[in-house]
Amino acid sequence: MPPSLDRAKVIAAGVFSLILTVGIARFAYTPLLPTMIEDAGLSHFWGGWLATINYVGYLGGALLSMSIKDLAVKDRLYRLGLIMAIATTAAMGLTDNIWLWAILRFLSGLSSAAGMLLASGLVMHWLMRHGYRAELGVHFAGLGLGIALAAITVWGMEQMLPWDTQWLILAAIGLALLIPAWGWLPSPKHTAATAKTQPHSATQLSPFFMRMFLAAYFFAGIGYVITATFIVAIVEDLPGLKGQGPLAFLILGLAAAPAGALWDLSARRFGYVPTLILAMFLQVPAIIMPILIPGLVSVLLSTMLFGATFMGVVSLVLTMGGLLYPAQPAKLMGKMTLSYGTAQILAPALAAQLAAISGNYNASLYLPAASVALGGVLLVILQIKNPISLGHSTADKEPVRTG
Repeated sequence: MPPSLDRAKVIAAGVFSLILTVGIARFAYTPLLPTMIEDAGLSHFWGGWLATINYVGYLGGALLSMSIKDLAVKDRLYRLGLIMAIATTAAMGLTDNIWLWAILRFLSGLSSAAGMLLASGLVMHWLMRHGYRAELGVHFAGLGLGIALAAITVWGMEQMLPWDTQWLILAAIGLALLIPAWGWLPSPKHTAATAKTQPHSATQLSPFFMRMFLAAYFFAGIGYVITATFIVAIVEDLPGLKGQGPLAFLILGLAAAPAGALWDLSARRFGYVPTLILAMFLQVPAIIMPILIPGLVSVLLSTMLFGATFMGVVSLVLTMGGLLYPAQPAKLMGKMTLSYGTAQILAPALAAQLAAISGNYNASLYLPAASVALGGVLLVILQIKNPISLGHSTADKEPVRTG
């Protein structure tokens, strides 16, 4: 098989794993949330807490990923995560017990780490071992495509099928995605040689850099999780936009799909931290535009910009983890994910509480907008006081084999 075809299949496996574990197992809950509130007896309060529990599961998966260094073990957990994603999605439609839902959302969050962290690490490892550029922009297209798939599937089913049947159909789609996600990502065979074949040695980052970077990503996590979790419910609550929530979620996913690769190109030219700063500051108006400028056009532009920028932030940060610690990409990936994941645990429940108190989601959008702006300011300070040269200055040193 030609090397370029091997590369395409490995990257595609990562993409399909993200569609399954994140797009379906994790984010199908977002377009289904209004229907479950209306037809399944789910309250706004519990809607927020189920989202929080899901992120607790994801954080648990991040901790597990960070603690394991054996690639063979990571590969086995990756495949277990794929199966768990399908099982928990199907089980959501087989019960209406809130406590069982809570357990299932936790397990689905755990499985989403298989796509976001384990798959990304395995894909990056394969690319670097085979002399390709270590970028994950194309891999993370799976996140946007998964969101788009969940949105369009739920949108097509919501008028015809009850909420529980929708979960079962999503699980069946996940079963089809399992085939390439499982079969096209080769199991690592020579883990002992990994460190010798890496193109870079680890970069020593100052404690100041790590503190500021972790804090900035924490605030970015608040901005991401509130908007991504409640965007459908937020749009449905806006005057004159009843029924348009799934459309907004679809646009968000379609905008996110190519964004990672485009932000990678920008980072290669201008540097990773400056590009990350731009992505975060562009995300601020994307979050608050629906309440500042009411109307469908504003909402769709907002979700398009949000999808492109949040995907850029995630892709850039996790790619930086691989470039700064090539022998152990999970070292920085795990720390950043813990920061991001902590925000994802705290923020949804807080947003749901604010919505319950105020009767609308306005405060739930001002909060993430302010958080992302603060994160961007921290990155500006970091770039001034403790810049790192990563991106334009390292592009020529990175492997650029294209097959």
